[in-house]
Amino acid sequence: MLICGGVNAAVNVSGDVRNPGPVELQPGGRVLDVMRLAQPNPESYWLAAAWLRQPLLEEQTRLKTGVLFDLKVLQRTALLFDRPSRAALALQLYEQVSRMPVTGRQVAVLDPIAVEVGFARNFRLDDGDSLIYPKRSDVVEVLGAVAEPCRLAFRPLQEARDYLQGCSSLTDAEADYLWIVQPDGVTRRVGIAPWNRESGQVPAAGSKILVPVKTDDLNPPIPELNQQLAEFLATQLAEVVP
Repeated sequence: MLICGGVNAAVNVSGDVRNPGPVELQPGGRVLDVMRLAQPNPESYWLAAAWLRQPLLEEQTRLKTGVLFDLKVLQRTALLFDRPSRAALALQLYEQVSRMPVTGRQVAVLDPIAVEVGFARNFRLDDGDSLIYPKRSDVVEVLGAVAEPCRLAFRPLQEARDYLQGCSSLTDAEADYLWIVQPDGVTRRVGIAPWNRESGQVPAAGSKILVPVKTDDLNPPIPELNQQLAEFLATQLAEVVP
């Protein structure tokens, strides 16, 4: 066990680090204290590193429940409006989201160099927190209103919309936007139609691209579904080294 001054708070570190396992911190211990002891591998994918916090579990459980509820509403409403393919998509997404865990992930920059030099915040850690450093990714995932989820080879500087050429969107997809979920948990809606196209929207390796579901032709339209689905996807973790 790694020891840092006292036995007041236990933080677990896993993934691609030299010294995985529990770290004991004094009150007020910060993320840099843990990084210095655990020593994340310089070759691991720091951009996708995750900080998990138990106080966020309840909030993210509510988020997941809300997404699942809205998908059920979408399914029923689509059937009422005679859109069976939309209803089938809603059920497919419901099943996918149901299998995703609630993680308690907190959006944070966990690059040890950025934290040490002050470019990123040196957050205070609490008992029960976890830091996870995944191995480097070479894929971009496309999810949502697609025939089936795709794992595509990451291409540097490739625009988000261009990844759709390798993953078939459905007719029930919203045609004007995509959501990019970067591996650090930051989400952004990106215009892709001729009237609102945004250039320079490049997913990093390990990103998720959410093809939104069309809802504005139904009543109720469920306007927050795609944003909340993107936010929940952002809580999911990258693959880690066993």
